[in-house]
Amino acid sequence: MQSHRRSGTKTHKERIKAAFLGPKGTFCEQAALTFLKDSNVSFIDCKSINDIFILVEGGKVNYGIIPVENSTEGSVNIALDLLLESNISISGEVEERITHNLIAAPKTELKDIKIIYSHPQAIAQCRDFLEKNLPNVQARDASSTAAAVNVAKDMENTAAIGSKLAAEVYDMNILKEKIEDNPNNFTRFLVLAKRDADPTGNDKTSIIFSVQHFPGALHKALGVFAGRGINLTKIESRPTKDKPWEYIFFCDFEGHRTDKKLHEAFMELRNTTIVLKILGSYPRSHSKKVKPIETGTI
Repeated sequence: MQSHRRSGTKTHKERIKAAFLGPKGTFCEQAALTFLKDSNVSFIDCKSINDIFILVEGGKVNYGIIPVENSTEGSVNIALDLLLESNISISGEVEERITHNLIAAPKTELKDIKIIYSHPQAIAQCRDFLEKNLPNVQARDASSTAAAVNVAKDMENTAAIGSKLAAEVYDMNILKEKIEDNPNNFTRFLVLAKRDADPTGNDKTSIIFSVQHFPGALHKALGVFAGRGINLTKIESRPTKDKPWEYIFFCDFEGHRTDKKLHEAFMELRNTTIVLKILGSYPRSHSKKVKPIETGTI
């Protein structure tokens, strides 16, 4: 893991520390900047999602920002598994539009490009652009879009597909903007912390639960919320690691866990489930910005 501090006024003691999935210039860093906009923050870029969980759980940072699902590629399974295993909470979410750009070193032109680096998903998401504009260019995989930009900066006749932030971080030029095939490509990032967020009036709550194997068990569990008019915004199953063909369910609901309806629902749900874990309540993306947690004991 490597730490870096963004430009701005430096102080002897940083108010907030935040970890994101690196390297510098990733969409995860962009999500971290979005969530902590106008805050005095020291950022740490991590090599893995597991590293971020370790830092948050160990009290080394106030926040950890992780990708959890993409609108076209689906969920990040390692993130879901670690949420089940850890003792930390979800305190926020950020939805970032994923805008891919064709990036190259200064003075490199479109006609010069012979090789393009990027993450395999980014290459796949820009297939139409590449086939129409660079049909003879060789595409090579990189561990991330930011890593691809970093590689391309030192190579001739080479470009990368990455974020605007990555172009800025590595002093590269954007040859073409918004080259993704699907303009509705979003990634949802979760903000991890030691505790969840206070109510804002526009909140979501995430939980994990499992039920016994009998007809209607899942229907009965979800009926606890339907009967109280609580809106389910997401449900996803994941196989357990204990027994084959048994599953746990990840659910998001509208409302804060301290709301009377949700509190009563959780009390009843404990009687119909084998496992119930409340991951946390937090402001919905694009709602009122949550006040950053002070460093305190960190």
